[in-house]
Amino acid sequence: MNTIKLKHMLQQFFNEDIGDGDLSSETIFTPSEQGSFTFYAKQSGIFCGKQVIKIGFPLLDNSLQVHVFKEDGEWIEEGEQIAVIEGSLRSLLTGERVILNLIQRMSGIATQAYEAVQLTKDTNAHVCDTRKTIPGLRMLDKYAVRAGGAFNHRSGLYDAIMLKDNHIAFAGSITQAVASARSKIGHTVKIEVEIETKEQLIEAVNAGADIIMFDNRTPEEIREWLALVPAHIATEASGGITLENLRSYAESGIQWISLGALTHSVQAFDISALVQPKGVVTNGTH
Repeated sequence: MNTIKLKHMLQQFFNEDIGDGDLSSETIFTPSEQGSFTFYAKQSGIFCGKQVIKIGFPLLDNSLQVHVFKEDGEWIEEGEQIAVIEGSLRSLLTGERVILNLIQRMSGIATQAYEAVQLTKDTNAHVCDTRKTIPGLRMLDKYAVRAGGAFNHRSGLYDAIMLKDNHIAFAGSITQAVASARSKIGHTVKIEVEIETKEQLIEAVNAGADIIMFDNRTPEEIREWLALVPAHIATEASGGITLENLRSYAESGIQWISLGALTHSVQAFDISALVQPKGVVTNGTH
């Protein structure tokens, strides 16, 4: 993960939440009052977000003591401690929500990615994500996918060519679209073509695509059509794939399965904060 970029992101997130100051904490507590937070898991799954904690809290107050007990990608059991942060009550309370929001989302993505990978065990299929991420959070979303054991598809529009139905329609054909793209790129850039029919598949093969995506095709169709794809062309299935039907796609013989659900509709992992000011333990703020 690019920690320089992460630091800049966290600064933006804190500015959005804090504005000109934390009215709640600053009107109740003095700068000298001290305490601690314990982040703990309220469910079992994969943790992700260590650097968010380690970089985030010191951005607000570099006198805070941050102890993180879990590594990204590590399994955590319900009730286990994730981290303890000690120092100014004002600083702890000001940073709590932003950091919790991020590590809950990242751990939710990592846990779902892990579950998806388990469903492809003993097949040749690999699970990957898509560009269906929350704007501004793509680096964290895709990092969390990797922490869960899955893979990243392209990071954005800039690192691979993906010719979807609208590109092909505007270009006139798969053949024309691939030829035009190929004439303008270097040898390190891959060209992926989305297909929906057997005729499009054959055209994509003949046009010299590097990767062919079977879009919204059934596992049965994919299994039949894969015989038409030379071994040097990578294959991917996408569209309408969920954890419920993932296994059937993995058993079709496809090499890659992209799941938008890993990031676009993930359920936040349940993490809570216990605070301990002056020896009293209470639930964290909302």
